[in-house]
Amino acid sequence: MSNSTATKPFLSDVAELRKRAREHIETGAVTTTYEGDVEQAIEILQSVLATEIVCVLRYTQNAIAAVGIDSESVKDEFMEHAGEEQEHMMMVAERINQLGGNPNFDPDGLATRAASEYGGAETLVDMIKENLIAERIAVDHYRELIRYFAEKDPTTRVMLEGILATEEEHANDMHDLLVAREGTPFLPGPG
Repeated sequence: MSNSTATKPFLSDVAELRKRAREHIETGAVTTTYEGDVEQAIEILQSVLATEIVCVLRYTQNAIAAVGIDSESVKDEFMEHAGEEQEHMMMVAERINQLGGNPNFDPDGLATRAASEYGGAETLVDMIKENLIAERIAVDHYRELIRYFAEKDPTTRVMLEGILATEEEHANDMHDLLVAREGTPFLPGPG
């Protein structure tokens, strides 16, 4: 490497960091080094928030309405998932707040803002199927959003990666419950 090729230091000058931190303090956590479109990020996260709210509501309703000889274990699984979806909801709402937005919990328009549907299943197997479909939608949606945020907003990307891991687990749980009730795996086994 020649002497004429200068490399930037890993860290900025501390005095410059302090100066920049004092500028535009009204924007909170959003600094001049944020590379994404803040308004677009908030709009996207409002949709994610709506999706998580719908999932909380669906799983909670299913946990209460599920009936049948082996429904208790499924109800427990539904309630566990409702709790985890509520954790996701709160994480997303907090991120919207950090970006300077106001999380939209208004029930008006919730169904149109969400990626997944509330559903109306009445039987245990149909509830499991609806939840599996919703989880598959969430998995694809989160993968797409992770690619979108990439390095422009690593905090949001990392949050979504964590949520994605849980949604994949939920999809697997719903698949296992469906197989236990219908007897035939939809997914190919190891072989």
